[in-house]
Formats: sequence, structure tokens, C-alpha cells
Amino acid sequence: MAENVRNVLDAFDKIPAPWQPHRLVSVNDYEVKLAKIQGEFVWHAHHETDELFMVIDGELTIELRDGDVVLGPMDVFVVPKGVEHRPRAEGEVRAILIEPAGTVNTGDAGGELTAEVREFS
Repeated sequence: MAENVRNVLDAFDKIPAPWQPHRLVSVNDYEVKLAKIQGEFVWHAHHETDELFMVIDGELTIELRDGDVVLGPMDVFVVPKGVEHRPRAEGEVRAILIEPAGTVNTGDAGGELTAEVREFS
């Protein structure tokens, strides 16, 4: 079982660029993903699921149509299912995301930032 231990900080060091979610572990039907976030993402919604963001370091703004939510280190926020949102970060943010396996990062928007979940090697 010891081979199943993952170090979050070491894993972040292996992510080469922003907007490339990597699966750290799976828990039942959910994936715990790590992502580096920098710049603006696309406006999108996940109509079937909530999405949890936990900032490890940096400052992440989650833009919502009715106002922004600003997260700092160790802050957690859940975007409810169906709520349109856009993550944005001026500097690099390292964040943990928890969502059902198979959830597409761009939700209903699609586009060039749509990324397959990568696996750590």
C-alpha cells in the first residue's frame, strides 16, 4: 500500500504548464486533480456536478456572473452545478480540484483549452 502514497507538492513540480489537469488519485467515482492556473480560462458551467477548488498557493479569482470570489492559500470554494464561472489568476496558482471522473475541464464551453486529464508518470 505504501506505493499509493502521493506527495502533493512533489506532484505540482511535475506539471509543466497551466491549464493541464493531472489526476493525483481517485476516490470512488471522483478524481482529485492538481492544476496550475495562470491567466484567464473560459466561461463555462458543469450542468451535472459541483466543482471544488482548493488553492494551495497563489491567488485565484473565480468570476461568477453575479460577482467574483477571491481565494487565497488554503481557501476552498465549491461552484454549484450549473453555475457559469471563469477561473482567473494574475500569477501562477496551484490548486486542487475535486469532481466526478470524466468531468471535462471546460464544461459546456469546449474550445482550445479543453484538456484530457493527464496521469503523473
